[in-house]
Amino acid sequence: MKKFWILTAVAFLVVLGYSYLYKDHQNIEVEAAEISLSAQQIHSELSHEPLTSINTYENKVIEIYGFVSEISETAITIDDRVFCQFSKLISQQEIALHSKVTIKGRFIGYDNLLEKVRLDQCIIN
Repeated sequence: MKKFWILTAVAFLVVLGYSYLYKDHQNIEVEAAEISLSAQQIHSELSHEPLTSINTYENKVIEIYGFVSEISETAITIDDRVFCQFSKLISQQEIALHSKVTIKGRFIGYDNLLEKVRLDQCIIN
């Protein structure tokens, strides 16, 4: 009987550890944005107070709006300040250069060298 309880406790700990380590991925499409701001605003915050701002936005779903300054097959840049990486290919019908867009994505950091905010798993709102 003692072995049964030990094996049950070990199995419980394994299941608990597995569920803690291997969480489900964020689904940006269904999650609501926690913060909405312009590309200029977030860039200004991150360039003036990087540590505080990074802790505020890290791994959160945020919504950024501004004008498209660069387009590639899977990424766009907004106002030369925010780099948005998409999971899917971007069609020219969805986004045009210099058009106003609102993008929702996960904040992954600030590139000090290029001075750009970085988002991934982006979608067009």
